[in-house]
Amino acid sequence: MRFSATTHPELWAFLKGLRLGDVLAGTVASIERFGVFVALDDGPGHPVFPGVGFITIPELSWRHFENPSDVVRVGQRVTCEFLQFDTWNGEARLSLRAMQPDPLRAFADGTEVGRVLRGRVTKLVPFGVFVEVADGIEGLVHLSELTVEPLETPDGVVEVGDEMTVVVLEVDLARRRVSLSRIRAAEGQPDVPTACG
Repeated sequence: MRFSATTHPELWAFLKGLRLGDVLAGTVASIERFGVFVALDDGPGHPVFPGVGFITIPELSWRHFENPSDVVRVGQRVTCEFLQFDTWNGEARLSLRAMQPDPLRAFADGTEVGRVLRGRVTKLVPFGVFVEVADGIEGLVHLSELTVEPLETPDGVVEVGDEMTVVVLEVDLARRRVSLSRIRAAEGQPDVPTACG
């Protein structure tokens, strides 16, 4: 038999009273591979889960991380923004990252297309390499923008940890992507297309 919040009047009333954007405080009760349970200061306990509040992995931080325990620890006090309530599990879906400034937005506001930056290679992928160009900001240098000669993979051309000079081609806030070019930085003439709205 599946759990239903409607059979727990105190829990149901609490969840129904929450509004998008409400700020809720609590304590991290449990860290799972799929997210983090938060015991909220206001409101009832949960009859099944360690806390009524739940933060999904993407809502923990703006920055890339390997494990939720890299961001929070059990017993830590957190302040989160309420996103929605999950009627299936009877929990308040929360965002911890909404309470923090978005580093990509700050990067986009302060970095023009065509700007030359220096960065460190953080990851090789079949279609290119990721380069960290600011704290917490990684951009993709596609294979076609890595060298003038056609490449099948980036292996042998660059390695993780290498320093690289790149040109910013695009900062896409909606898709949370930064596109970079190594070729255009080497040429010294970016010739970057302007981003269209």
